[in-house]
Amino acid sequence: MTEERLSLLRERIRDVPDFPKEGILFRDITPLLADVDAFRMCIQLMAERLDGAPVSSVIGIESRGFMFGAALADKLGVGFIPVRKPGKLPAATYRAEYDLEYGSDAVEIHRDALGPGDRVVVVDDLIATGGTAKATGELVKQCDAEVAAFVFVINLLALEGTKKLAPTPIITLLDY
Repeated sequence: MTEERLSLLRERIRDVPDFPKEGILFRDITPLLADVDAFRMCIQLMAERLDGAPVSSVIGIESRGFMFGAALADKLGVGFIPVRKPGKLPAATYRAEYDLEYGSDAVEIHRDALGPGDRVVVVDDLIATGGTAKATGELVKQCDAEVAAFVFVINLLALEGTKKLAPTPIITLLDY
C-alpha cells in the first residue's frame, strides 16, 4: 500500500528540463500541491514515517518547506516555526551560514522560537547538497534544542546532501 501511495506522489512531480538553467532537471512540486488528495497523502506519509516520535514543533525552511511544514505541524498537533532568509524575521534572530556553488547564504530563526528540551522536525520539499538543512540544524542547536528528524519530499541522491545531516534521522519520500 505504501508503494502505491509513493507511486501516486511520484506521478505528481513534474520534470522540467533545463530549468532554471541548461543541464538542470528541475523537480516541480506544484502539481503535487494542486492535488489535494496527493498533498494530504504526502503529509500522512511524513507523519507515518515519524512513527510517533515525540516532537514539540515543526520547522519549515523558506519557502517551499513552509507549505509542507505547516501542514505536518497541523497533522502532528504541534506548532510551526519558520526558518527564513536573512532580514525577513522581525525580532532578534540567530543566524547560520552555508556555502553555495559561488559564495554563501544564510538562514535565520527567532531567538525565542525554541528552548532547552525542545525536539523539532525540520521539513523542506527537497534535499540537494544539504547546506540549507545543515544550517537549519545549527540554528536549532543555537536555540539549545534538538533536531529529532529531517523530513524531505524529494532526495536528489547524486548530490549526497543527506550525508551532511548524519547521524540525525532523515526521512525522504521520493529518491531521484
